[in-house]
Amino acid sequence: MSTLSKENLISSRQTAEVYKVDGKAVKVFNEKHPASEVLNEALNTARVEETGVNIPKILEVTKIDNKWAFSTEFIEGKTLAQLMEENPDDWQKYIDQMVDLQIEINKKKCPLLNRLKEKMTRQIQELSELNDATRYELLTRLESMPKHTKLCHGDFNPSNIIIGDNGTVYILDWVHATQGNASADVARTYLLLMLQSEEKAEYYLDSFCKKTDTAKPYVQRWLPIVAAAQLTKKRPEEKELLMKWVDVAEYQ
Repeated sequence: MSTLSKENLISSRQTAEVYKVDGKAVKVFNEKHPASEVLNEALNTARVEETGVNIPKILEVTKIDNKWAFSTEFIEGKTLAQLMEENPDDWQKYIDQMVDLQIEINKKKCPLLNRLKEKMTRQIQELSELNDATRYELLTRLESMPKHTKLCHGDFNPSNIIIGDNGTVYILDWVHATQGNASADVARTYLLLMLQSEEKAEYYLDSFCKKTDTAKPYVQRWLPIVAAAQLTKKRPEEKELLMKWVDVAEYQ
């Protein structure tokens, strides 16, 4: 593999950097990032690939300079986020396209993935920002929600959708993939969009509910639960908004 350098760095996040190397996208994790989480992300990606969802194929799991890494196909194209920025008048068209993609994902089954409700239960139990009463109310609500086994992305947003140069659409970043209730996945996307634009978030939710004949309050009942789970990612720029949504008295 060619040497990693700043010249071929694609993106940098808190836990990993992504490089374009020899026609591959190589995700290199920090030295302290647990091997179990790296291997689980690679396994999630492989399992989702087997469902038929169009994703960059995983090619290799290895170590580079004592850091865990895995590589996938590199897709030439632009993310939906880039297209929305370049064509601001067409944002509704792109949101509708995003909703259609999410609906197709949610139709898939991936029975070996972690269960969404079990993962959220662990996240809420470990969240130090909540008092005991709030934690109890959230866990009670979570337990009452219908159990489904639909494929859920867990971080579905315009930055994780690439439109290839040939027009083919690919979905990236399956580290948070689970099987569970699609409305929980939609609630998470809604909150992620709210961090950028309330108008886009509301349009997205309206579009999803209309296309799937889902009652809007049903999705909204997931918002406090999903917001609490999202807090465990410890992103400072999200904390204020998410804490506002962790209100179990709302959307009863």
